[in-house]
This record gives sequence, structure tokens and C-alpha cells, in this order.
Amino acid sequence: MALSDFFKKKKEEEFDPIKDLVLSKLRKGYLVEYDLKTWEITGYYHNDFGDGYMTEEWELTSGREKIYLERSEDDDIKWTLSKKIPIGSISGNIRQYIIENDEPTSEIIYNGKSYYLDESGSGYMTEDGDEDSTEFIYWDFIDKKNENFITIEQWDETKFETAEGFYVEEYQFSNILPGKSTE
Repeated sequence: MALSDFFKKKKEEEFDPIKDLVLSKLRKGYLVEYDLKTWEITGYYHNDFGDGYMTEEWELTSGREKIYLERSEDDDIKWTLSKKIPIGSISGNIRQYIIENDEPTSEIIYNGKSYYLDESGSGYMTEDGDEDSTEFIYWDFIDKKNENFITIEQWDETKFETAEGFYVEEYQFSNILPGKSTE
């Protein structure tokens, strides 16, 4: 590598406080404000669903609260915010139903509200830039207004994670600051 290439690469990797303090470039340790709270980025995940479709997900922590911010890009960029819920909080025994039938019902009920199966598939999740990925299966359910969703993820035959969420806009997040680590 030529010496000029070394310095060029070094310059490209340097932190730029203007360009790098945007929602899509959040890194572990960064801080961001949302809903009158300061959240620390405590995890970063990359999901690959094949055919070039990928999403990024950040774990945000404020005190004992954890939420997940996801960025996806298909025809346009979409942001969602979700929090984990126990799979048992969905009416009926959906966990057992999936184990016995390899898929859920087309409608689920959570907190008295109906959600309808919108899409399903499989993907690979990579955590914090690791080379190893973990395969999972997912089912996305949406409400009638297409505003709220429930996602069920199956990580092995009996391990499930469930989250409820909604769509958000990038402008709802502010005061992005690098924190303890800007790796």
C-alpha cells in the first residue's frame, strides 16, 4: 500500500461530527434523545433477508427500559420502534401453535386488538459486526390501520422473541452525540 493510500484511508475513517451524527450512523455508545428521554445505543444488529434486502437495528437503553430502532430500505426508508413483549401475552398459546404447525395463525390478538399476518420469511442476524450470523424465522403482523405491528421471531425449535411496535420518523430523534465508544 502506498503511503498516500494509507493517509487517504486514515482520513476516510476519521469521525466527522457533522456527517456522522445522523440516525443511520448510530454506533454503540452514542446517545440520542427520543420522547423526552436520553437513550444510549447498547447494541447494533444487521439482518440479511436475502435478495439484497437488509435492515439495521439498534438497541436503545434508558435506565431499565430497552427499545429497538430499525431502519429498512425498500422503495423508501422506513423507521420502526419496538419493545419486546412476552409471547404468552398474545391471546391463545401461539408459541405451542407454531411449534406444532410450523407457522402461526393468520390473526393474533394482543391487548384486545387484532393483528393480521402481513409477511413472513427467514433471515440471518449479525450482532455488533461479528462475522458469525444466526438464522431466524419471522412473522410480521399489522393492525387494520397499518400503524402498529407485532413481530414474532423463532430462533430455534422452542426459542421465540416477540415485539410490538410502530412506525416513527427520523425527525423525532434529536441531539445525537458520540458516547463512550465511537468504534
